[in-house]
Amino acid sequence: MNSKAILKVKNISKDFGLTHALKDVCVEIEQGEIIGLIGENGSGKSTLSSIISGVYPASLGELELDGEFYKPSDTRDAQMHGISMIAQEMGTLPGIRVADNIFLGKEHLFAKAGVINRKKMYQEALKAMEKIGITNIRPEAPIVQYSLEDRKLIEVVRALYSNPKIFIVDETTTALSQRGRDIIYGIIKQFRKENKTVLFISHDLKELMEICTQMIVLRDGVLIAQLEKEEFNEEKIKELMVGRKLTGDYYRSDYDGHCEDEVVLSADNLYIGTSLKGVSLKLHKGEILGIGGLTDCGMHELGKALFGVKSPLYGEVRLQNQEKIISEKQAIKNKIGYVSKNRDQEALILSASIMENIVIPSYPKLKKGPLILKKSEKEFTNKQVESLNIKCREITQDVRELSGGNKQKVVFGKWLGNESEIFILDCPTRGIDIGVKAFMYQLMYQLKKEGKSIIMISEELPELIGMSDRILIMKDGKIQKSFERSESLNETKLIREMV
Repeated sequence: MNSKAILKVKNISKDFGLTHALKDVCVEIEQGEIIGLIGENGSGKSTLSSIISGVYPASLGELELDGEFYKPSDTRDAQMHGISMIAQEMGTLPGIRVADNIFLGKEHLFAKAGVINRKKMYQEALKAMEKIGITNIRPEAPIVQYSLEDRKLIEVVRALYSNPKIFIVDETTTALSQRGRDIIYGIIKQFRKENKTVLFISHDLKELMEICTQMIVLRDGVLIAQLEKEEFNEEKIKELMVGRKLTGDYYRSDYDGHCEDEVVLSADNLYIGTSLKGVSLKLHKGEILGIGGLTDCGMHELGKALFGVKSPLYGEVRLQNQEKIISEKQAIKNKIGYVSKNRDQEALILSASIMENIVIPSYPKLKKGPLILKKSEKEFTNKQVESLNIKCREITQDVRELSGGNKQKVVFGKWLGNESEIFILDCPTRGIDIGVKAFMYQLMYQLKKEGKSIIMISEELPELIGMSDRILIMKDGKIQKSFERSESLNETKLIREMV
């Protein structure tokens, strides 16, 4: 492989107000390498990739691409220079067709005398999708018809259409099932074969160690290390990321799956389209009930049904007092909190402040007569920010400006602030770093010990085994098997029931 530096990052710094996101970073990106970019939330990974891909400019320093000065004015300029990025947040536009999303900004390729040749556009979109193995998406269909995963794959098609020499993948695999991940891995292998470069950002250290040929470690906006493949060591990388020695175990150390006999939430014979086919379960007081399976097994729809987001065709969800859950409002009133897998679209208002997000479910208890005092809101929010160690400039800061881990803490904060007794957590540690994961696991165990009840839906088997008192494995919209907490329980036993 040719090992010349295709991109040089020279003394790059980036400030957002008083926040120093990057501090004097110098690194060389070599041609033909698959380079992992890793660090805790807020370490500067996405900031660095956003500067390289033209999302925003650096405050100080400069970039050199193929030996020449490089300062992209925007993402289109970066694409013209051969650099494309798939961002962590959803990047498709909802009101238009699939093909329009793929060729956003490139409509002129299919236009003659100001009229777009849609047939030609659809044919080209189909060809571009088939090239990376996507055969289930129709180019003429409205994009809203497709799942989060399919929309993310459409972004991949759009990014690759310009035939980039540097492809930046920012936390994309966390939103994908194994099928979607395999598509990304296939693209990465092809880039390596063609002597092109990939910058791959992920919190999944095992994934990075397997896929990447080099790894860059950032901490608090500072470059800590650039490692070659032979230097990869899981414990060493974790230590470089957090600046202290970590043990490999973040989960519960006990194997006591005990909980109270009292049932706090039950589902009876739930049917939702083809997603759920007669699902029944019971959640006990002080229990962490894990629910696992493949992405399309129905577990995510189950979480929404339990919180009242989705109404079942048949069956019902009941509380301890036999009251039926038929809406989100009613669930919140009955002290149920829900953390969605799709955090940015469903769990947060990104354009609102930390304070506005945290106080939403608790307005009724903050009221003094018809009024809600600003002082009460501030005190309430500050308490959650302090107890959850949310890193922010101020509580009036927009949530969109926070790192993934701190966004997730805000989501938890609004339900803790509302004194929830039941927590429905759908992929609660998706897209957050190992330090915040450890914090979340400790928080969940503490809630269990306080007698709170948790349903944890997860695609990560070590997480399910490590934290659950009981695990329900789902397949094809049904509960396939139940497992009790045990020292002998392993991933192989769970996978056997999932596939």
